[in-house]
Amino acid sequence: MIKKSNILLCSITLAALLSGCGTTGVQAPVVERHPSSSSAAASDPRDRDPAYYTVKRGDTLLRIALEHGQNYRDLVVWNDLSNPNDIKVDQVLRVLPPTGDTGGAQTSAIVMPPVTEVKPAAPVVPKKSGPRGEKRAYSDATLAELRADGGAGDVKPAPAPAAAAPAAAAAAPAASAPGDEKISWMWPSEGKVIGTFDEGKNKGVDIAGKAGQQVVAAGAGKVMYAGSGIRGYGNLVIVKHSNSLLSAYAHNRSILVKEGQNVNKGQAIAEMGDSDADRVKLHFEIRQQGKPVDPSKFLPNR
Repeated sequence: MIKKSNILLCSITLAALLSGCGTTGVQAPVVERHPSSSSAAASDPRDRDPAYYTVKRGDTLLRIALEHGQNYRDLVVWNDLSNPNDIKVDQVLRVLPPTGDTGGAQTSAIVMPPVTEVKPAAPVVPKKSGPRGEKRAYSDATLAELRADGGAGDVKPAPAPAAAAPAAAAAAPAASAPGDEKISWMWPSEGKVIGTFDEGKNKGVDIAGKAGQQVVAAGAGKVMYAGSGIRGYGNLVIVKHSNSLLSAYAHNRSILVKEGQNVNKGQAIAEMGDSDADRVKLHFEIRQQGKPVDPSKFLPNR
């Protein structure tokens, strides 16, 4: 009897031990911790500064300058560019003048370096351009080639200031930058307005006329561009009137002024034509801080 009791006690003890070994304890939760990601580089604080612009794919120096209302020659100086043809994607460029710089267009010529990339020979462009697709896209390399070949098309030597064609009238005080309200404006040519400003479709106004009709500066200023390098504009003249305002005159038959030349309000700067257009007309733009604005807010009523 005693022996059976001992065997029973041993069995109970052994069962208790086995039960203890098989019990699964409550485990503390495991949190997998990952180090905070540091792969994203800190953004350049200049990206948030309107004085700087980050180059995107397809940009050219001339296009960047036009969009910011600056002379591309100034961008070359402000950014110490040894080769204006060589700008890289994600490169940060200064597009507003440094402190103390007036931002005026440089009058001294900047020699565009030769292009090392082999390019096919440019096709002969007739007086009346073909469809827009046949025009070469603008690049500073193309501009350098055009200059090396003797300039852009029918550019004539700059004549003495001509008498104003349309009658001048009072300026419309639409500009807000200091000094801009003092600029006196006039219509750049006579003719019927066949296209009005539409921010999404038309960046200026279109004026119908006859081939060779006089195109005049809508206000006094300095020629910051004269050529045919930008697709869709044909023979183009851009006049800078102040640090924030410029005007553009497109589709001309010929150009009568040169870059860096000072022009008076009403001075002949081009002859109306149909370069890179479907008819004879003048496409006229006013840009403020590089952005197209409605020219009717500046031009006098007529």
